[in-house]
Amino acid sequence: MAWYDSAIFYHMYPLGMVGAEKVNDGGKVKRRFDQLTAFIPYLKVLGCDAIYIGPLFESGSHGYDTTDYKTVDRRLGTNDDFRKFVDTAHNYGIHVIVDTVFNHTGRDFFAFKDIREKGPDSQYKDWYKGINFGGRSPRGDNFSYSAWRGAWELPELNFNNEHMRKYLIEVVQYWVDTFDIDGLRLDCADVLDINFQKSLRYFTTQMKPDFWLMGEVIHGEYPRWVNAETLHSVTNYELHKSIYSGFNSHNFFEIAHNLNRNMNIARDLYMFLENHDVDRIASKLENKDNLKPCYMALFTMPGKPSIYYGGEFGLEGKKKDGCDDSPLRPSINIDEMKPNSFTSFVAKLAEIHGKNSELHMGQYKELYLQCKQWAYARVDTNSAVITALNNAEEPAVFYVTLPVKGNVAFDLITEEEIEIEQDDRIMINLEPNSGKIIKIK
Repeated sequence: MAWYDSAIFYHMYPLGMVGAEKVNDGGKVKRRFDQLTAFIPYLKVLGCDAIYIGPLFESGSHGYDTTDYKTVDRRLGTNDDFRKFVDTAHNYGIHVIVDTVFNHTGRDFFAFKDIREKGPDSQYKDWYKGINFGGRSPRGDNFSYSAWRGAWELPELNFNNEHMRKYLIEVVQYWVDTFDIDGLRLDCADVLDINFQKSLRYFTTQMKPDFWLMGEVIHGEYPRWVNAETLHSVTNYELHKSIYSGFNSHNFFEIAHNLNRNMNIARDLYMFLENHDVDRIASKLENKDNLKPCYMALFTMPGKPSIYYGGEFGLEGKKKDGCDDSPLRPSINIDEMKPNSFTSFVAKLAEIHGKNSELHMGQYKELYLQCKQWAYARVDTNSAVITALNNAEEPAVFYVTLPVKGNVAFDLITEEEIEIEQDDRIMINLEPNSGKIIKIK
């Protein structure tokens, strides 16, 4: 089993976490990595054993307009600062995954600057899509080019160019050699050249046998990316959407359907309730009492659970005017944050996930499904973990038949024993907007 088979991820958006300036002025380096490194001992206590962090490298503004793939953004610190961050994480047994932007660059990336300066004489004119010296761009260039989703500050790279592809592979080798990272999250994987993603899988496996590749995919058939030749995982946006929607509309059928739809690869998919691009789950839920059962589902369904920084405190946040992401990416100082009862609850879920191998590789089995109640099991050879959820505003009582022959049943959260009846059933008794996680062995 690889390290990522049982991992719990903590997602860090560093420019927001440290309160960095919105625009990189190219001035003095700000040494802020100590604010990020301070999270690492805390994450070990919280129960996380992997960090997904980024974007990290020099950029003009939000981090996804890269200007230098080999230099850490000066608003965060230096390359040595990041290497020390990774070393500290490794010393705590925590792996580090870096956010990677390979679909496009910023306009100040060296190759695009060379085209702007030299025009048709630039040796990099074929590194970008749609370069046409017979037109002009909306940014005043003497050529037109293809931009990601019409964002002219993000010119798209041309993956038909062998030299550009080779350069990006060398960049990843540089990151592994310089920082000893353990994997990549590929931004815009749903539009990133699929053959390049296969090349990444091949070459990174040579660099590190257990190197993990995860892609950002919002729409599409996930098996196209998640397979033995391409990526290990993608973002499970389908399940993300169905979780908050299913709780809000009292419709567990929606969640169960989306889970079953991708069951062949469900254990490989990256699961999240919130991230740097979508509103916080605490702001999406119409009934805040459903926050705990949402996290119970996150930690017990097939998939790789992740916590977006601050989520364990129940932080809220919604985009301004539907497009300003800054409320989703707040500054946060871990030394000033006070863990609350919800933080302890999330830590307990992480502990349960870590100690029960059924939740890593166990087979999923649906036991009971109604609009407002749902019970499912993760089954190993001689044991099982049952999750029972109630999204109703009133109590619920129902029975489930055990998926394995068991002698003992107990609630993993309260550690109270539960009676197994003679017909191998147990009674599930749930309070409003609550859940239970039950071990059978």
